[in-house]
Amino acid sequence: MKTLFSKIITPTYTANWYTDLLLALPRIIGCYFLAVNFGGSKFPCPDWFIADVTKYGFPFPTFFAWAAVLAETFGGAMLVFGLFTRFAGFMVMCTMLVAIFFQKWGGEVWEMLPAMGFLWIAIYAIVLGSGRFGIDHLITKKWFA
Repeated sequence: MKTLFSKIITPTYTANWYTDLLLALPRIIGCYFLAVNFGGSKFPCPDWFIADVTKYGFPFPTFFAWAAVLAETFGGAMLVFGLFTRFAGFMVMCTMLVAIFFQKWGGEVWEMLPAMGFLWIAIYAIVLGSGRFGIDHLITKKWFA
């Protein structure tokens, strides 16, 4: 179990610290806006958002509405700090895929761009982890080095 956890949490490092910084900036800045503006504006989960999820035919709309709000708010915050980056990236990725294909699909492309941007950040976070600029790096150095 420790080996699986270490594989999930250990970040991928580039050759130089400044490359890691360059890769961390979209994760930190973009997910700050995800957590504060997109998720934070829906926290606690408002009735209109539950009604929106109900409109798209999801079973257990209250559960899925809360899951989306928590993924955006706390998943975004976890990505900002680089804490359990791959797990948080997966939560955000699933939420953004649902937002793109169920809520935004068929509308203007401009309306999809925020969700698509957060999706790309989440995919990079899943693949690379936090790099040198995240709590995952500190956990890895302390317990798995």
